[in-house]
Amino acid sequence: MRELNGALGDLGTLLPLTIGAIALVGLSAQQVLLGFALFYIATGLIYRLPVPVQPMKAIVAVALTTAVTPASIALSGMMIGAALLLLGGSGVIDRIARLVPQSVLAGLQLGLGLALGWIALGLMAEQPVIGALSLGLAVAGLRLGTHAALATLLFGVVMGGYFGHEALPELPELPASVGGWLAPIPTAADFQVAVTELALPQLALTLTNAVVLTALVAGDSFGARAAHVTPRRLCLTSGAANLLTAPFGALPMCHGAGGVIAHHRFGARSGGAPVMLGAALLGLVLLPEDLRRMALSAIPAATLGALLLIAAAELATSRRLFDAMPSCRPVIALTAVATLAGNPLIGLMAGTAAEMVRKTVLRRMGLSGRGDAKS
Repeated sequence: MRELNGALGDLGTLLPLTIGAIALVGLSAQQVLLGFALFYIATGLIYRLPVPVQPMKAIVAVALTTAVTPASIALSGMMIGAALLLLGGSGVIDRIARLVPQSVLAGLQLGLGLALGWIALGLMAEQPVIGALSLGLAVAGLRLGTHAALATLLFGVVMGGYFGHEALPELPELPASVGGWLAPIPTAADFQVAVTELALPQLALTLTNAVVLTALVAGDSFGARAAHVTPRRLCLTSGAANLLTAPFGALPMCHGAGGVIAHHRFGARSGGAPVMLGAALLGLVLLPEDLRRMALSAIPAATLGALLLIAAAELATSRRLFDAMPSCRPVIALTAVATLAGNPLIGLMAGTAAEMVRKTVLRRMGLSGRGDAKS
């Protein structure tokens, strides 16, 4: 039961973003859910730890706010997949990860945690009472050591059924023809959107959050058991998954530091959790349309937001944040603000520049050794 409870911990990220992208872009619900199901099962078997699978947030954000086509979504997924395979296969990503200072990593975690927290509060604001009660139940369940995620989701289903909640938008289904499995052929306009608005912004987020920070947080959460969860392997699994599934209508996917925290916080300790969640998603794919729609719309967004808020708080308040030397705190703060206001790439660049300034100042003051102890 603990693994099942932990498997549900990251639904606050998975469901709202995925359903929104399906509804607004016109992707097939079956194809998207099948992509997540297969990647989750493969991830559990490969890593044997609760490493998450999430929709690529920068791509989904663009899809939710501007007009993009299924062809541009598929093309961006293939582009990112190829880039990740190149970075992972060459080993370049491991060298990049080793160059990122600890203070910058702490700032990236803080900024991403705050960003996820803001999304969570937005979900909870749709029905504040259900959101607040769900959050209280989840926190109490965690303190008591019970199955907090499962209990909270069941509570949300009951509350949503009693009070009602916003109806799920119409979800496109799998086209009847076999050719419908393949993404549409992209036009020149699709290519431009895929490169400039989708792939490039997402690649920066993927490399920081889904690769470098995911490996870091996995090590924090599982110790030596996560020695094989390296930036290189995360690049390879994400890259292969997107190259194999994006041409068939799947939403671009990646791993994520917040998801590791969510699964771990709610009890997952092995690869059984992602395999179970993948199997559940596969079951949704096989359901008739009406039942699938009912299942996806049963959990209020406010309840999902409550689970996401707990994971966001855990991600933001990492151990390295509190262990940082005083001289590192301005670097952490600047990195977090830049990440929150812009994106992780901006946060990485701003934090790295601030870290260089910090080290220069400490050297001139003759304090470099002491100041670098936990930076």
